[in-house]
Amino acid sequence: MTGQYPNGYGHSMNKLVILGAGTAGTMLSNTLRRALDSDWSITVIDQDDNHQYQPGFLFVPFGKMAPKRLIRSRRGLIPDGVDFRQRAVAKVHPQRNLVELADGDEVEYDWLIIASGCTPRPEGMPGLTDDRVWQESAFDFYTLDGATKLRDAMSAFEGGRVLVHISEMPIKCPVAPLEFAFLADDYFRKRRIRHKVDITYVTPLDGAFTKPVASSKLGGLLEDRSIRVQTDFAVESVDPEQRTLNSYDGRALPFDLLVTVPVNMGAQFVIDSGLGDDLGYVPVDKHTLRADAHDNIFVVGDAANVPTSKAGAVAHFEVEMFTDNFLAAVQGKPLPNRFDGHANCFVEAGRGQALLLDFNYDTEPLTGVFPAPVFGPMKLLGLSRINHLGKLAFEHIYWNMLMKGRRLPVPTEMSMRGKVPAGEEN
Repeated sequence: MTGQYPNGYGHSMNKLVILGAGTAGTMLSNTLRRALDSDWSITVIDQDDNHQYQPGFLFVPFGKMAPKRLIRSRRGLIPDGVDFRQRAVAKVHPQRNLVELADGDEVEYDWLIIASGCTPRPEGMPGLTDDRVWQESAFDFYTLDGATKLRDAMSAFEGGRVLVHISEMPIKCPVAPLEFAFLADDYFRKRRIRHKVDITYVTPLDGAFTKPVASSKLGGLLEDRSIRVQTDFAVESVDPEQRTLNSYDGRALPFDLLVTVPVNMGAQFVIDSGLGDDLGYVPVDKHTLRADAHDNIFVVGDAANVPTSKAGAVAHFEVEMFTDNFLAAVQGKPLPNRFDGHANCFVEAGRGQALLLDFNYDTEPLTGVFPAPVFGPMKLLGLSRINHLGKLAFEHIYWNMLMKGRRLPVPTEMSMRGKVPAGEEN
């Protein structure tokens, strides 16, 4: 282990630096400012002042959410007493406890929290960013710009072959491509041109989802909606001239509209600092989120290499267990809480319905009910109107509760209450 850090509150001012003011970083700035006393300075660094409600990107291509609705000022979400710096990060120097900014300035820290998320890298797929296809017939919806341009393409689309494609796991919100396929089916049906549109879901996985019960349920729903599935598709390239999506095993899928999820990678400064793995995610203890290589660095949210979904719900559950651990860490004590990989998410299915998934490191998404107070009971892995309404209500909860670091009446640790064990579902 490397990195020197204070044991307790021994000197005049302890410096905490949080890199990233997205979902995880904003929640942490609020919870830790309340938890730490005046001996602490907290600095949050991000390259811009646009906090984006990323779950809303899914709805933009279908005209269900206006892009401007999804953006708020980062500064406005950071609490009083926290220094927000709108600067780009160049590198972290963990041996020196320094963050180097792109303009050459340096910021010292005693403790560092990396909450810099992950981003799509379309340039990683040969042919995808060719001017003949990129944002002409090939789009992503994991950026607000991409989702907005895809909205225009969708409204002008009158028929043909649509591919909804995942390049490689892990990706941010792994159910979003499925949701897009379901919503596209609904969208074209409402426009009365569904019979002119062939939709194929293209995945590197061996089924619709990563775990057997969920994969079976979601695969059945794709079949019900007449959405074709191409599994085990290891993408090699896009041919911009032929307009085909090509795999290493020789398959070439023609498209008139390609909706792709490019490879998702961690922040460039993580890679440049030598802190990340091959995809730029920081290796951490999956239960404490402490960096494997540096005791005074924690990683929260999508930037960590934990084996669970890269989603806002995961960041929420991580933050809820994090504060007590951080207070123990700075005093050199054992960390009391263990993150179990808890994740839950609504899967929008179109037609005013959605499914709900609830799972963790050890338990796959199962059928049953989610019995949380206030929000429950909700149907797990089953279509319902209340799940759809719950997904829509999350926008209000996100801005007014989650970003302010307020606890929700939902268990931090996953519970087996209401769940039907695998093999016993109908």
